[in-house]
Amino acid sequence: MTDPHAAEHIIKSYDTELSRLLDEIARMGLLAREQLADASVAVAERDSELAARVVERDNAIDALEHEVSHDVLRLLALRQPIARDLREVLAALRIAADIERIGDYAANVAKRGIALNQSAPVTPAAALPRLAEVAGRMLADVLDAYRRHDAAAALEVWERDEQLDQLYTALFRELLTYMMEDPRNITPCTHLLFMAKNIERIGDHATNIAENVYFLVHARPLAEARRKGDLTSDVTPPVQGHRR
Repeated sequence: MTDPHAAEHIIKSYDTELSRLLDEIARMGLLAREQLADASVAVAERDSELAARVVERDNAIDALEHEVSHDVLRLLALRQPIARDLREVLAALRIAADIERIGDYAANVAKRGIALNQSAPVTPAAALPRLAEVAGRMLADVLDAYRRHDAAAALEVWERDEQLDQLYTALFRELLTYMMEDPRNITPCTHLLFMAKNIERIGDHATNIAENVYFLVHARPLAEARRKGDLTSDVTPPVQGHRR
């Protein structure tokens, strides 16, 4: 006969370990959001010291991701979760990996910001904080949806990725124009292109998190194909001397 006290202890112990796992992901998410925000400020204010701190702090997110991976393996080995519990653990592992990549992209933006500061300011740089703001809000909202297990809110974030793609495409076109008009703009605009692409990829990882939240709640993948507003592969370089 199963000891009810022992069973209750096992359940409480599992809940404690799962709660710790979710707390680690929450800390990761907060750090990633701060990293993106600080990288954006560093670019806008041409603050190389702040950018350098963003790069240095990336290790903290990496360390938390290792902790999450360790805790997931421990839960799988010792608790052997099934059904909803298994989805919870696997979603945590996948979401932690997405947040770690977001931290990497924020650090990349900061690194490029340091390099960008070696050149004279260029007008299109002013559009980058808007791109980062949209990506940062997507990340904050999808992590809140994950915390609340709110699939509808996660789906709303998933749909907003198209807006970020459109902003990225518009900036891509503008940067091409600047490079065509004056060869001196090629180096700073190239840095901005990479920075903008890193931020666009942050949005992609936020949509990955949204898809995992949807699967966690509904036990099935999202049926819709992801809509993409990134049209940069179709962009034709503008005629020199003419702005679009």
